[in-house]
Amino acid sequence: MTLQRFKSITQLSALSTILFLGACHKKPAPPPPPPPPPPTAPTASLSANPTTVEKGQSTTLTWQTTNATDVSIDGIGPVQPNGSQQATPQDSTTYQLTAKGPGGTQEATARVTVTAPSAATTGTSAPAGEEELFSTSVKDIYFEYDKGDIRPDQQSAVQSDIDFLRQHPSIRFTIEGHCDERGSTEYNLALGDTRASSVKTALVQGGISAENIKTISYGKEKPFCSESTEQCWQQNRRAHFVYQR
Repeated sequence: MTLQRFKSITQLSALSTILFLGACHKKPAPPPPPPPPPPTAPTASLSANPTTVEKGQSTTLTWQTTNATDVSIDGIGPVQPNGSQQATPQDSTTYQLTAKGPGGTQEATARVTVTAPSAATTGTSAPAGEEELFSTSVKDIYFEYDKGDIRPDQQSAVQSDIDFLRQHPSIRFTIEGHCDERGSTEYNLALGDTRASSVKTALVQGGISAENIKTISYGKEKPFCSESTEQCWQQNRRAHFVYQR
């Protein structure tokens, strides 16, 4: 064997060894992907306007949250993530909002101070004229035939009644439900009760104390107008307010 051939064989052997070792060497595994970011924590805010009210008056609670799936306010219950609602606290109250989400829990509070009604508000300076003021200021609410829900064109009258009664929180009154002459006595008694209850619900939602309100149904037994005409029937389909002495 010549020296030149020996060198060639040696070089081929070394190259084969290098290639074999390279083929057996495994590539390192790629690093694992980074973990997902943690859920964003909720944010929450709660405010009351006004923050000071006389007893019997209402305040408006307004709240905003983000990244929350469960939102509630103590004393009110579950609410939408963002919104506003009237509240009528009987005593000074700290409303607490709790917003929960995948990222945790966040709380917010709003303080409402309740003061005693002033003499001008309660009418104690001139109680003798309170009934007359009530009768001239509080308007009856009228209904469609065979309906117990408040008509859209009567909403302004309801709001006017609410505004007056909120300024006179000591007034107690009865809401009478009335119907026209058509239909049975039993049916109209039930319909009159529905009408009186609908108005009471609207007043309470507007901030009037339910303790000041009584309801009664007279059906078709005490008509305001006795003629059998549509004009007369319209006058009889009403919720009528009566001052309680």
